[in-house]
Amino acid sequence: MLTRRGFAGLVAAGFTEYAFAQRAAVDAMNVPAPKGTVWLNGNEFPEGPPAAAVQAMTRVVGETNRYHFSEFPGFYQSVANLEKLNANQVLIGEGSTETLHCAVEAFTSPKHPFICGWPTFEAGPELTEAKGHALVKIPLTSSHTADVKRMVAEASKAGGGLIYICNPNNPTGNITPKQDLAWVVANLPANTILLVDEAYFHFNTSPETESAMKYVHEGTKNVLAMRTFSKIYGMAGLRVGYVAARPELIQKMSPFRNALISVVSAHGVSAAMDLGPKFLDERKAKMTRTRNELCAWLKSKNLSYIPSEGNFVMFDAKRDIKDLGPAMLAKGVAVGRLFPAYPQMLRITIGTDAEMAKFRGALGEVLGV
Repeated sequence: MLTRRGFAGLVAAGFTEYAFAQRAAVDAMNVPAPKGTVWLNGNEFPEGPPAAAVQAMTRVVGETNRYHFSEFPGFYQSVANLEKLNANQVLIGEGSTETLHCAVEAFTSPKHPFICGWPTFEAGPELTEAKGHALVKIPLTSSHTADVKRMVAEASKAGGGLIYICNPNNPTGNITPKQDLAWVVANLPANTILLVDEAYFHFNTSPETESAMKYVHEGTKNVLAMRTFSKIYGMAGLRVGYVAARPELIQKMSPFRNALISVVSAHGVSAAMDLGPKFLDERKAKMTRTRNELCAWLKSKNLSYIPSEGNFVMFDAKRDIKDLGPAMLAKGVAVGRLFPAYPQMLRITIGTDAEMAKFRGALGEVLGV
């Protein structure tokens, strides 16, 4: 019998397809992960789901022999209510990855490209390439921000497409300023959709950032705003995310959604949403404090970093990441993989205070700082 403690442990593990990719990258190092290894490589939130969510999921586990179709309209409306939208303005998927895939299917083609800054979250570009659709990767600017004018120019040249902006960006952690986002919206070419991935937006503290939900509420532009419960909610393994947009855009994406999410996930997310903004504010404050401590330590060691508004930081390790990863793993710390555009930049997830202390100790030994 699965106990509440056992179920909580499975949920807290937080596996996603990209977390598995991170673990696969670790396996390829041919370095055994020591007992007690801390996993700071998947941008997961260390605390896991709140107790109320675990309790709600435990109550419904015994009823998973049923499909529970009748419960989902109410769940969809609850998610829409979170953003003060109608249910027909929101599409729920397995994490934000599925809704991103729906957007690629609906709004790109061999002639109409997926346009993104690079590096960024890989799921969209990878699916676009696999389908044989046009893909345009535009290097980030010298300040690691999206080159919005080049993005719009590429969409205009192609006669339309899908512009993707991850804000804050993964893996760099920096923001696209609200004035740049507003410029893109104001200058969207015909047949062009702007998709803003806000997976890490809950961690943002910068007054220079603005959510794309603003444009969804206005309802006049081709803007998609994407969110997930994987990050600050600590529910990566439950696979629940959503995209918000005008109803007609949601209708175009809907046929490409695979199926319903798990009823267990729906109950967990519902319970977490019921906790309100205070729950998120407390998690954000805790993560921000730990992130600031890491940045102060990096500065004290003369290791330059990209100012981050996510739950991770990318910094210059001054050596090849392909060599640094195995050395850190040998000391019981799994760190971010190599991003070819930045071969000496290491992305590290913000973990618990104890995990970050272990990271600092291991990195100090490996780098001799």
